[in-house]
Amino acid sequence: MTTNAYQTGRLDLPFVGHCTFAKSPVCLDWNAIDADVAVIGVPNDMGTQWRPGARFGPRAIREASTLFSFGHGGAYDHEDDVMYLTREQARIVDVGDADIVHTDMVKSHANTEYAIRKILAAGAMPLVLGGDHSVHAPVIKAFDGQGPIHIVHFDAHLDFVDERHGVRYGHGNPLRRASEMTHITGMTQLGIRNVSSSNRDDYDAARAAGSQIYSVRQIRKMGVQGVLDAIPVAPNYYLTIDIDGFDPSIAPGTGTPSHGGFLYYEVLEIIEALVKRGGGNIIGIDLVEVAPAYDPAGVTAILAAQLLLNSLGFIFHARSLRKAAGQTHG
Repeated sequence: MTTNAYQTGRLDLPFVGHCTFAKSPVCLDWNAIDADVAVIGVPNDMGTQWRPGARFGPRAIREASTLFSFGHGGAYDHEDDVMYLTREQARIVDVGDADIVHTDMVKSHANTEYAIRKILAAGAMPLVLGGDHSVHAPVIKAFDGQGPIHIVHFDAHLDFVDERHGVRYGHGNPLRRASEMTHITGMTQLGIRNVSSSNRDDYDAARAAGSQIYSVRQIRKMGVQGVLDAIPVAPNYYLTIDIDGFDPSIAPGTGTPSHGGFLYYEVLEIIEALVKRGGGNIIGIDLVEVAPAYDPAGVTAILAAQLLLNSLGFIFHARSLRKAAGQTHG
């Protein structure tokens, strides 16, 4: 969008119109997705063990994202001296939500997997708005033709429980289920801390499956470069971000808050460093566990939207540089 078009078109302020993600165009025909990024909600919180409400996360994040939807033809960052998220870099569409069938986790997960496969078949990168963390399992399963993949996991909790009382697909299980998939070559789990639902056996199982686990305090001692050095070089990365990885002082709107968490730039700078090293080869993102009922001020959803849009900016700027370099050397 040119400056002239922005000045002469509709102003379309954040509180006007429909709440798609960043006011992106809607594409509800999943056979006609033509975009670089397809944003999909998975409003499923049937895997929650304590406070429900993450089913309303996708709507809250979409509404918060309208704050960042001003039509300037991109987002200029004066620190980087870069215009991010221009239309030439990234075409984003909002494809609605996976169909969630109340009380039927099997069907809901199948519907989620189906939706992600449709996005991938269209050549778009899925950006998934949860829902509780159980949604990660069917999402990452849909990437079985996209591997090998290294998962980078931001969370307060390990989410590596195998099975309890027959439950294998709750929000305490998704990284265990992911580790069992042949296209997942390993994972780096960041922010894990304090008491949680996982016991020592779960930690042992995670490490045996190739996981590296770091707490917030360890990461602060390591610094961004230390974390980057600890993440194996891989052809593809997938980011799964539980909002409770952040400190409740900035992300109170979640079902299982855990004090001692990340601040905004700590996570953003790790993602930025990973993108710069990998040239934009992050092939999918889910952000989960935003439960807006516990945050009347809405700052948790704003945090989620801001983190996702900045991450997309880094990814697609890196991809545009890689493409330009390829054309130059071709």
